[in-house]
Amino acid sequence: MTRARSQYIIVIGCGRLGSFLANRLSNEGHSVVVVDISLHAFHLLIADQFSGFRVEGDATEQAVLLQAKIDKADVVISATHDENVNIMAAQIAKKRFHVPRVFARILDPKKENYCKAIGVKCVCPTSIAAEAMIAALHNNPANIIV
Repeated sequence: MTRARSQYIIVIGCGRLGSFLANRLSNEGHSVVVVDISLHAFHLLIADQFSGFRVEGDATEQAVLLQAKIDKADVVISATHDENVNIMAAQIAKKRFHVPRVFARILDPKKENYCKAIGVKCVCPTSIAAEAMIAALHNNPANIIV
């Protein structure tokens, strides 16, 4: 099995989702930088899994993104608790810095079309959970995401 090439990935937000992604992607051999507005949030990074860098600051500010070396990024994942921050940071990454692959976590399914329109791939846990529950309701376990 061939291993995919290492990528330079910026994860915005170091809560449950962001820290999980940062730990896992770093452990897989990617170069990972985590950006969070709160220094305290970095405690969720696991020392024997995460070997990347931390940047404290507001990811909607260009200076913070430049400190994270966004101009070198292959991927930006915006996963803060605030979907508006996620969309704004993702839009900046895509439009201003031309990052090839940009993802944003959103909670409101109504914002999925906007993300698509600006070229940002979105992951909406609300939509994913709803689809899994509907599949379970219809007793179609093949469609349930576990």
